[in-house]
Amino acid sequence: MDNTLRRQNDGWLQTLERPTLQWLARHMPACITPDRLTVIGLLGAVLCLVSYALAAHNPCWLWIASLGLAVNWFGDSLDGTLARHRDIQRPRYGYFLDNSVDLVEQFLISIGVGLSGFIRWDLSFLALAAFLMMSVLTLLRVNLNGTYQLTYGGIGPTEMRVAGVALNTLIFFVPPERFDGLGLPMTYPNLLSLAWSCGALSIFAISMMRELRDLARDDPAPRR
Repeated sequence: MDNTLRRQNDGWLQTLERPTLQWLARHMPACITPDRLTVIGLLGAVLCLVSYALAAHNPCWLWIASLGLAVNWFGDSLDGTLARHRDIQRPRYGYFLDNSVDLVEQFLISIGVGLSGFIRWDLSFLALAAFLMMSVLTLLRVNLNGTYQLTYGGIGPTEMRVAGVALNTLIFFVPPERFDGLGLPMTYPNLLSLAWSCGALSIFAISMMRELRDLARDDPAPRR
């Protein structure tokens, strides 16, 4: 990884997120480093895990889970911005650390969601699998063309966190009730999770086919 890596982020919330992160980077005290922000983001994911697990017994913990998502956004989104603002980038180290920790965070949050009981374990891990597939596709594209695409269809990690906070709020005020759907006992959080997974897998398939089309044009098969 070198400094020629191009970051592509056209998420729906970028017009708000980008200036917010830049403002925060300008006002961060010297004792806050990019690595410490990465740790803060990881602690936010741990807070989500614990809070979701406790929400199985008391839905009020959903508010703390939402706080965990906010802490996770703060640390995970600001670490790279702060490094670039201070001109202390470590491209290879930061790339590996950021993406490795992201995987751990998503695993922890998925475990928490499953423990909450609001979303079935199988659907929680289906959503995690879909997210990991998109992550792998992003990393493959980095190796192919040096572009680090953070969003697909205007949706990236920040938009997903906001959706998580919105779902937590909805579940608190409108407790899910079971009904029969698709031959299984379902609730509206399960249906929303399944819909997101199907959408992510569809975007993965479309993006993969487009990338293959472009590669076939740029790297044609040799003629015999």
